[in-house]
Amino acid sequence: MTDTTVKEPVEFFVLDDPHHHDGDGHEEHHHETGTMLGFWIYLMSDCLIFGILFATYAVLGQNYAAGPAPSDLFELDMILISTFMLLFSSITYGFAVLRMDHNDLKGTVLWLMITGGFGLAFLYLEYAEFSHLIHLGATPQASAFLSSFFFLVGTHGMHVLGGSIWLVVLLIQLSQRGLTHENKRRVMCLSLFWHFLDLIWIGVFSLVYLTGVLL
Repeated sequence: MTDTTVKEPVEFFVLDDPHHHDGDGHEEHHHETGTMLGFWIYLMSDCLIFGILFATYAVLGQNYAAGPAPSDLFELDMILISTFMLLFSSITYGFAVLRMDHNDLKGTVLWLMITGGFGLAFLYLEYAEFSHLIHLGATPQASAFLSSFFFLVGTHGMHVLGGSIWLVVLLIQLSQRGLTHENKRRVMCLSLFWHFLDLIWIGVFSLVYLTGVLL
């Protein structure tokens, strides 16, 4: 007896296919390597570093060794300007991410360039502050307060410098390859890093400058 039962075709559903096809039938290879997870782990390690630096300053920040105190050295007007430069850069980076979400390459590049301009302005003002302090004789060797100050603020400044160099490299990659999957991931990683530096600076501004001058 012949089996005349019609067998329905079996459908296989493949989740997270690494070979994604676009509308034109071309394959797009997206290799997820755990970059975002690794970057979050890096940020956590950076939190530990800055936590140690904050604790060091909290312990040594009032050891002036008969030298100048924060109220004698810091100019809050200039510090406020540099603070706003960094905060504005965080806002403009957010605009860049919004344009990236709309696949607007020109808008993304434009806002990233504006972000870099604010970052460079912050670095210039910090360099001017350090130069002024050294000119006054307030060097890291003068007291424990100044040693911890230069170490904390300088470490943050080096992070901003590294982020600015990363931003330039990212702009080159965007101009060469456009808003590819990999470049979007890089933009998001730098976004996390940049906003993290803003949060750290708020802590620096509050603990070092406001507390030192007003209290």
